[in-house]
Amino acid sequence: MSKKLLVTGGAGFIGANFVHYWLGKYPDDEVTVLDALTYAGNIESLSVVNDNPHFYFKQGDICDTDLVEALMVERSIDTIVHFAAESHVDRSITGPDAFIETNILGTYSLLKAAKKLWIDTPKEQGLPETKHRFHHVSTDEVYGTLSPTDPAFTEDTQYAPNSPYSASKAASDHLVRAYHHTYGLQVSTSNCSNNYGPYHFPEKLIPLVITNILHDKPLPIYGDGQQIRDWLYVEDHAVGIDLVINKGIVGENYNIGGHNEWANIDIVKLICELMDKAFAADPSLIHRFPQAKQVSQNNSKSLITYVTDRLGHDRRYAIDASKTTNELGYKPFESFESGIQKTLKWYLDNEKWWRPLL
Repeated sequence: MSKKLLVTGGAGFIGANFVHYWLGKYPDDEVTVLDALTYAGNIESLSVVNDNPHFYFKQGDICDTDLVEALMVERSIDTIVHFAAESHVDRSITGPDAFIETNILGTYSLLKAAKKLWIDTPKEQGLPETKHRFHHVSTDEVYGTLSPTDPAFTEDTQYAPNSPYSASKAASDHLVRAYHHTYGLQVSTSNCSNNYGPYHFPEKLIPLVITNILHDKPLPIYGDGQQIRDWLYVEDHAVGIDLVINKGIVGENYNIGGHNEWANIDIVKLICELMDKAFAADPSLIHRFPQAKQVSQNNSKSLITYVTDRLGHDRRYAIDASKTTNELGYKPFESFESGIQKTLKWYLDNEKWWRPLL
């Protein structure tokens, strides 16, 4: 039976990739995107699906509960996939208000609307509860930080958020859990590791390094660069969410990771090496990106610059996705080496998308 999805934050990085994936795999489903189009939301990321009759876009704020309710009724929504969030840690340190409003109050707004339309209204009308799912997309950062020898985060790891961003996401996770246990809302939550891939806003590490190399700008490395992250190719994340929605147990949390732990400095050095090779193999890149002096001389690493470390910078994240693998059959298809090659090629081929964002 086909689904009617509401994808919040669907013009953002992960949301847009999820929309492309879902419409490609489930062509009979209807996908409605609700996105406020803040700085990190880009309608151009959805241009490839604009002509799909099963796709609908609405600009709006998830904190506007009346708008959410009206849209859910209009589009007969039975599944919410909630990506919409402020997600940049640096921004949460200098301006936490937006993170509290979007990540906590926005999630609460969606939960209220879902409960009203899927549980309360049918009950008032003497009808059976609407078949539904509220899937909440969260992050591994809610678990805090790990030492180099600590085991990876599991779904049972105690929450210990260390930034306003991760604290706001932890709060939203708890709200989703509470709406299931208190009201019976059919929910699921996935906690993912760091995503990378196409349509990634250029303020984040990997696209920042790529675009800075192309402009001969410094590649800023926080502290000693030894912060370790588990990297997940964004389409592998979409596959994981698909499995949780269609096979996961209601009320459960599932970790989705890439099994790719890398220190930040090693990622940056790898991108430098790959960019140097790309320019050496394709002389047309030198003409297309005339500002890229160092990479054209096989010297991208000279742009690496160490800067003062971020306040409260978590040292290591690592996801144990055994539960998702064993119960749902999840397996990431991309290694970091293959995924980063795809990502680099996408940015070199899609200057038209990222240049206006710089």
